[in-house]
Amino acid sequence: MANIGFISLGCAKNQVDCERMMYRVQEAGHTVKADIVGSDVVVINTCGFIDSAKSEAIDFILQTAALKSEGLVGKILVTGCLSQRYQQDILTELPEVDGVLGTGSYTEIVPAIEALLTTDDVVAEFGSIDAPEQETGRIVTTPEHYAYIKIAEGCDNRCSYCVIPSLRGKFRSRQMDDVLYEARMLAASGVKELLVVAQDTSRYGTDLPGHKRLLPQLLRELCQIEELKWIRVHYVYPDEIDDEFIEVMASEPKIVKYLDIPIQHCNSKILKLMNRRGDGQFLRDLFAKLRARIPELVIRTSLITGLPGEGEEEFEELCQFLRELRLERVGAFAFSPEEGTPAAQMEFVDNEVALHRAQIVEM
Repeated sequence: MANIGFISLGCAKNQVDCERMMYRVQEAGHTVKADIVGSDVVVINTCGFIDSAKSEAIDFILQTAALKSEGLVGKILVTGCLSQRYQQDILTELPEVDGVLGTGSYTEIVPAIEALLTTDDVVAEFGSIDAPEQETGRIVTTPEHYAYIKIAEGCDNRCSYCVIPSLRGKFRSRQMDDVLYEARMLAASGVKELLVVAQDTSRYGTDLPGHKRLLPQLLRELCQIEELKWIRVHYVYPDEIDDEFIEVMASEPKIVKYLDIPIQHCNSKILKLMNRRGDGQFLRDLFAKLRARIPELVIRTSLITGLPGEGEEEFEELCQFLRELRLERVGAFAFSPEEGTPAAQMEFVDNEVALHRAQIVEM
């Protein structure tokens, strides 16, 4: 049996994927190391969403390659979004890498590692990114009092600036019984706060028979798990928030009165260019309804500055929107033109201007 080290980069959803891989590796009899030094194989689970994430992933690969050249680690296996997006490029441009797995091949982690341990052949596996999620255990890497629970994979929103559908596939909800079973296991292990995540949590259930939003029902069921004290919901798209969801948020004491609602912008023209549903007035009405129904609610949002179509007038509208709504948490990112997306073909703001605008928004 071998020592296997893991590095997880990117979002909470990626962290859950890494925890599942760690569980499979341990279940197969290998040792999962807390420190990568001394590992026979290092698995680097990457993000490849925007330029900064790609740069971070490449930096970690190069740092691990330096350890490999010193004999401190063995083989390097790259998984996750970067490997899915740049399948052959990684092996060509980074010869220190011994293998790559795409986002549709997390379940093949053990065969991939064992192939690396027994041969000098390059491992490359890219399964279907639209396949249903396979249930498995996890080695939870968050502090013992909280854990993420991923209720779906993929995305059907097709925002014009976003590569996620091409990396993660179509939206696929997990079966509710599977989610609840995992939640009970986490609670029994000492988890007190459960953070519900997906690329779009609010769409949960719409791809299952009946095509109904099931997030309100799921949240009610989670609240029945006695050991859980807090449930926090992330990544709720504004156009999927309905009265039933608001009622659950308002009435269930275990649900933290916090919502992560990525709106990206408020200008109607830009939202249309982004292929986002709704407009500025819709967002104002939604936030007013949320404030009225859940007075103690804390709202976090994420915004993109420098998008195609954003001139000074549109940016000032965004600033005025933020002054008016006084959102408690705002994260701003400069537009990153990602190859393969419609927005990358449009005329967009200079990067320095976009960065400056992001800084203004976050002040």
